[in-house]
Amino acid sequence: MNIMVVDDEQDITLLFKQKFRKEIRQKKVEFSFVFSAEDALNCLDNQENHLILILADINMPGMNGLELLKIIKDSYPDIKVFMITAYGDDYNYQTAIQCGADDYLTKPIKFEHLKEKINELI
Repeated sequence: MNIMVVDDEQDITLLFKQKFRKEIRQKKVEFSFVFSAEDALNCLDNQENHLILILADINMPGMNGLELLKIIKDSYPDIKVFMITAYGDDYNYQTAIQCGADDYLTKPIKFEHLKEKINELI
């Protein structure tokens, strides 16, 4: 399963690689990491592997995750999108759901919970 993580915090790469070490080694999941919404769109346009899931941060410089979500859902409706945010406020939650988010996770990410959700998609 190919998963793209979109987050301007570059240390997220190491965190995901640590938390999904076993799944990556067993080739159950494959991650790509991009650090802006614009980079995510460029990767989607050039995507060769079949991408199943995007995990996108909401609060990023430039285009934010909610704007990215709208574009993905319009252009790539088969891709699941989980929004990730440090803010658990109702406004961002409601906006994300209205824009088509398939799930909404708050930071710090509960990785066991995320793994369960990913396994449901496999």
